[in-house]
This record gives sequence, C-alpha cells and structure tokens, in this order.
Amino acid sequence: MADAKKSTATETPATEPKSHKNEKVGEVVSTKMAKTIVVEVSRRVPHPLYKRIMTKRKKFYAHDEDGTAHVGDVVRIIEHRPISKLKHWMLGDIIRRAAVITAQPKDLDVKV
Repeated sequence: MADAKKSTATETPATEPKSHKNEKVGEVVSTKMAKTIVVEVSRRVPHPLYKRIMTKRKKFYAHDEDGTAHVGDVVRIIEHRPISKLKHWMLGDIIRRAAVITAQPKDLDVKV
C-alpha cells in the first residue's frame, strides 16, 4: 500500500523527453515575409485506383524568430499554437543548408 506507484520497464527514460507535437521536414521556398518562412513538404503516395506513385506537396507557414532559414534549406518544423491566421508551425532546426552560389560578373569588352 505504501508503494502505490511502481516503475515499470515500459517507461521511457527521463533523459529523452518525447514531444507529442507533430513534426514535418520540408524545403524552404520563401522567406519574403518578416519572421515567416514558407516550407513545402512533399510526400509520395500511390494513386488510389491506378497505384502509380505520385508526389503530393503542401505548403506550411512557419515562424522563424531569428530569420536563420534561407530559400533552399531543408528544415524541420514543429506544430505550435496559432501565431496568426496562417502560421501554426515553428522552425525547429535546419537539417541541411542550401548551397550558396555567388555569381561573379565577367569582364566584358563591350562599350555602351
């Protein structure tokens, strides 16, 4: 009776808390708004009748407080309370940065 709560082997260790919030991984397609990014999440599903594999895409608006994500980055977004009419997600972490290509103007011998 004194030990009403016993630990079982099925409990998860306290070192890694499991979040019940939904997470998605996608590519940043726009950063033109202040503190907001648009993330496109792709998933591959078979057609219900013809069974051909199709790619379905959906765009999510996510809050990026520091403005660290750039177009082309692969990011993880986490479900969050509604921040605005369209933003219900928050930037979790950046999985892979986009390659930055700097264009160098060539020396042209054209007189204008």
